[in-house]
Parts: sequence; structure tokens; C-alpha cells
Amino acid sequence: MPFKVLDEDSRTQARLGLLETAHGAVKTPVFMDVGTLGSVKALEPRDLVETRVQVVLGNTYHLMLRPGREVVAAAGGLHRFMGWDGPILTDSGGFQVFSLAKMRKITEEGCLFSSHIDGHEFFLGPKESMDMQRVIGSDIAMVFDECLPYPCDRARAEKSVEQTLRWARASKEQPHADGQQVFGIVQGGVYDDLRRHCAEELVGIGFDGYAIGGVSVGEPEECMYQAVEASVPFLPKDRPRYVMGLGVMHQMAECVARGVDMFDCVIPTRIARHGTAITRRGNVAIKAAKWAFDQGPVEEGCECYCCRNFTRSYVRHLLNAGEILGLRLLTIHNVFALNRFMEEMRAAIAGGVFSEWKEQVTKDTKNERDT
Repeated sequence: MPFKVLDEDSRTQARLGLLETAHGAVKTPVFMDVGTLGSVKALEPRDLVETRVQVVLGNTYHLMLRPGREVVAAAGGLHRFMGWDGPILTDSGGFQVFSLAKMRKITEEGCLFSSHIDGHEFFLGPKESMDMQRVIGSDIAMVFDECLPYPCDRARAEKSVEQTLRWARASKEQPHADGQQVFGIVQGGVYDDLRRHCAEELVGIGFDGYAIGGVSVGEPEECMYQAVEASVPFLPKDRPRYVMGLGVMHQMAECVARGVDMFDCVIPTRIARHGTAITRRGNVAIKAAKWAFDQGPVEEGCECYCCRNFTRSYVRHLLNAGEILGLRLLTIHNVFALNRFMEEMRAAIAGGVFSEWKEQVTKDTKNERDT
């Protein structure tokens, strides 16, 4: 099996795992850094190594449009194209069914999109998505699904789940790249029975791993945890579980306690571009005037390149002056901070102190909620 559970916490459902891929092994729980267009914004591949990135995400929808299937194929796949030899996971484009709702029309076979770039129409469904992911050569390909909005009435959710399951079956039947794993995605909104039904049907189809989708779409935090709790019990213990679109420290800790192994989010790069640093004591607005004369690092005790070499004062100056280096340094810090956080989490599970560690995380990172 490509995924092995190495250790389990005695008081929660948290677990340590090892996920073998065609481009290397991944230690779980893991945070996966988003590189939508084949680039984690502002970072080079060597930065990814230094910031301890294990997996990079690419997006099928966006890569189909730019640079396009033919260009990626000519390059020999996304690994060669972007100069990254570590694992890559690709989103299927299903999130864009949600995020670009005003620019698409759903059919039985997939989605007719109007390009967000120039408005031209193109079709993306299970066949087209899996073909593009095969050309990309990602280590993990996601099935094409419909990510539901919040709120969503039950009738719409029921119809969507059946659509997602049809697309999952069609995705499984398509050709895949050598060594490529395929993950199913559990949908169902806030309806526990629909989540269970979707999970059980996906397990019946048989996938290498399972994601919990339709979270981080504007729902209250308790609804997110409810979606996880309604899905995990019906997923195999010997397969990785992945909550999509989640990158807030205390939320990831809570989801790991509920049996989740994998996460991704644009948060570390996005908030860096707005001048905010992720720290173990909560998020910090580095652009604020109070740091103008501060000669300390962005985060005390941090070992990233930014914190080893530069001060809050200098990084603040760069950000406020519009210097690209400021965005780059803060991005390096944020990506490092989340990957270091996952290392702490894995150590806490291995050391048998995960519950105590999780409680402290909730106290320490309460400022995350305010950013």
C-alpha cells in the first residue's frame, strides 16, 4: 500500500503516516503548499526545499488555460516544466465549479466555462480533467467534482452528491500517468447522511485516498468540524484523508485530532502579499507602524532565512515601499512557519502529547481568527 499508518495517538484520532509517491515519500500530517500555475508565489524551487515543503499543488483548470495542455506536454510534465522534483498534487478544477459559479454552466458530462482570462468558452469534465492531470504527471490527481457553496439547501446538495459520484466513477475510468494516485472527494454540504452516503459510495468505487471537500467555503467553524466528523468514520483507515482548502493552525490541529492527514491552502502566500506574518503566537501585521524601529526578527526563535537575516523594521520598510523583496521574504517566513508547525504536530503525536499540544495551539494562535 502507498500509505502506511506509523503511529496513532491514544486519546484522539490523530495519526502519523507515510505516503509513498512516484517523486518521494511524504510524512503526514502534512500541509501542502499551493502553486496554482506551477509556482508557489514569490518562491523558487530551492526556496521550497529550504522552507521544508513536501508537496506542491497545481490547478488543472488554470494550467489548461495557461500555458495550456500542449506546452505542459512538450515540457514533459509539470515537474520538469517548473523544475521541482518533489511530489505534486493537482486539483481537478472542481473548486472552480464553486469559485467561478457566475462563469460556468453545469451539465451531466461536466462544466462549460467562460474563461476568466478572455471569456472564451471551453469544456471541463471528468474526461478532460483527468487527461490534463495525466499530461501534468502529478503524483496525486483529484477526481472532478462539484464543490458546493454555503449555505446550500438539501435538494441541491442531494443532486450535487449524485453528480459528484457520477463524475468520480468517470474519473476513475480514465487513463492515468504512470504511478499516479487518484483521490476521491466527499461532498454533501452540512448534511451528515449525505456525507456518509458519498463516502461509502466512493469507497465502493475504490480510490488511493479520500478528500473532504466543500469546507472553507464560508461556513462557520463548527460546520467544518461537523463535515469532517460525518465523513472520516466511513473512510478506510489505510488510506490518507485530506481536508481541502484549510491552512489555519488551530483548525488543522482540530482536524488532525479527528483523523485527517493532509491539508492545503493559499493562506501563507496570500496574506504575505498583504503584509501579514504567520507565527506560533498568531498572525502579525508587519506593515503596522509600531514595527518601524523594531530590530527583532519577524518571529522570535524562527530559523527561516527571513528571520535569521532581517528585522521587522526592514521587512516592514520593504513592504511599505512596494519592494518585491518584502513580499518574497515574508512569503518565505510564512511557508516555513506552517511547515514547521506540521513538524511540531508530528513530533507531538510521536511523543504522546498531542492533546496537550493541541490545547496550547488553540491558546497561542487565537489571533489567527482576527486576520
